[in-house]
Amino acid sequence: MAEEQGKPGKGINTGKLATSMQKRLSRAQEKVLQKLGKADETRDTAFEEGVANFNKQMAEGTKLQKDLRAYLAAVKTMHDASKRLQDCLADMYEPEWFGKEEVDTIAEETDILWSDYHDKLADNSMIAMDNYLAQFPDIKARIAKRDRKMTDYDSARHHFGSLQKGKKQDQAKIAKPMSLVEKAAPGWAQGILSAHQIAQTNLTRNQAEEELGRAQKVFEEINVDLQDELPQLWNSRVGFYVNTFQSMAGYQQRFHKDMGKLNQDLNDVMTKLDEQRLANEAAAANHSVTPDAAPKTDTAVAAAAGAATTAVTNGSSEALPAGVIYKVKAMHDYAATDGDELEMKAGDVVLVLAWENPDEQDDGWLMGVKESHWLENKDLLAKGVFPENFTQKL
Repeated sequence: MAEEQGKPGKGINTGKLATSMQKRLSRAQEKVLQKLGKADETRDTAFEEGVANFNKQMAEGTKLQKDLRAYLAAVKTMHDASKRLQDCLADMYEPEWFGKEEVDTIAEETDILWSDYHDKLADNSMIAMDNYLAQFPDIKARIAKRDRKMTDYDSARHHFGSLQKGKKQDQAKIAKPMSLVEKAAPGWAQGILSAHQIAQTNLTRNQAEEELGRAQKVFEEINVDLQDELPQLWNSRVGFYVNTFQSMAGYQQRFHKDMGKLNQDLNDVMTKLDEQRLANEAAAANHSVTPDAAPKTDTAVAAAAGAATTAVTNGSSEALPAGVIYKVKAMHDYAATDGDELEMKAGDVVLVLAWENPDEQDDGWLMGVKESHWLENKDLLAKGVFPENFTQKL
């Protein structure tokens, strides 16, 4: 007895377990009857459509989250590969070469640019994605609960309906001729038996009606909330997708613009390093004279080096047209996307012009005319803008 008194929660837990098992059994029986067509099921076409949209939205969001994480991993991999490549160049770049400090600076800024790009994606797009998906598990659980409560409501409704249907049968049974036991009872006892039967029937019916009311109330409360929330959640996906991809597009645009400038700076350093190499080779060639030839002075060597550099910089030896700053060569095809842009094919030579209003010049863009147009028409009217990083200075 002492041990039983020391466990006051045992009876309560056993009662809860029994109630839970009874509910599961009732739901299972109700589902079987509905599948067999012996019991009707509460249906809501609009709600079912909302649940289908919810499942679709959750699946799409989960896939987007997975692909965004894969994209972030790819950005991290590209960052690591870029850093190793820049470090390799910095290690190989000899101190006496032209632009050693510039190369080191470009390597540092490239690393910072990659880190900033990755961090912005992770801190904004990824966090927004996680917050967006965080609301789905709770709603999914409430949809499942609504289904269970709907089954309880249907079961209570059918039970009460069957009692209502059997009411007449009970009354008819009471009106039938009395059994031998009932006949043997005194008249006053026979009245008590009839009253008892009616009271028992009414009690059961009242209990079933109360249970139906409770089940209906619980079901309708959760059903009304979901009826409001599911359409709102479905409509929210548009704004979320817009914000997510707009922010990502903005990050990408700024990243590629800044990276393009760094690449152009590196290309310029490499071009000048090559000019230095050619100048040194020209100077060395001028030193290689026959024994009876007089050695060149330092001034002559410098002049020869300068001539070689000028030749590399200017390409052809003819004078540039008035208004032309220098020439560039297209290294890649460029398809114009606006009326003021210049379309180029790889290999085209373009005469670079000064902007009439320097404030209108965008970073990384030049103004120019194709050399072929100048040679054919002798005018600079067919000018247009083009990306500087698609070309190489001549």
